Amino acid sequence: MKFLTFDETRDFPYYNNNPRISKGGWLILILSVIIGYFLSGIISLFSELLGGIVFVGVILIPLLYLSDWDYSLIFKKPTKSEIILAVLMFVGYIIYALIADYGLQCIGITSTAPYSTTVTVESIVALVFSMMGEELMKFIPLMFLMRVCYRFTQNRNMSLAVAVIIVLIIFGLLHYSGEVLTVLLIQGLGSIFEMYGYIKTKNLLVPYISHLLTDMLVFITIFLGLG
Repeated sequence: MKFLTFDETRDFPYYNNNPRISKGGWLILILSVIIGYFLSGIISLFSELLGGIVFVGVILIPLLYLSDWDYSLIFKKPTKSEIILAVLMFVGYIIYALIADYGLQCIGITSTAPYSTTVTVESIVALVFSMMGEELMKFIPLMFLMRVCYRFTQNRNMSLAVAVIIVLIIFGLLHYSGEVLTVLLIQGLGSIFEMYGYIKTKNLLVPYISHLLTDMLVFITIFLGLG
């Protein structure tokens, strides 16, 4: 696709001491992901919007602090090509999810959506924050695992592949709601579309846009009683 052009000089941050994060720093980041995930879940029982804000804040603030507040390591203003890619990845995921869901039904497995059957205006607005939280929740383990693997192999592509596989499996299992194969295929493997958006651009706003569009579509469909 010649109309999609990207800055091929960009590289993944942190994995090759670019910049360096200490062992203590990585421990803080991993703990921030765990604490942010569970804390947001508790707070969301009372306010989904506040839960989403806490989710992002608990993870993002330590990450920016350990990056000397250089947000460009994580986010960049999306270019036209990056926005187009984000939309294409969104469409790709929807098509994939429909096909995967149909395939699961053909073998007698009913897809169980991880979404609440009750969707409010607040829960839709909260997606603006919670989806960024989920992308950060994937981003930090991705960079950490890539860093660990690269340290022993000095092979960038192998380190990335190993990190991606592990993160997709973990992310899928976090959506477990009664059927392992469903979450591994739809939420786990399905996240490869968002992951590809980040790998291609090194800009976390690209998978964020794709993820936000996906969940907005699902939530609005349920909200309007179409799902």
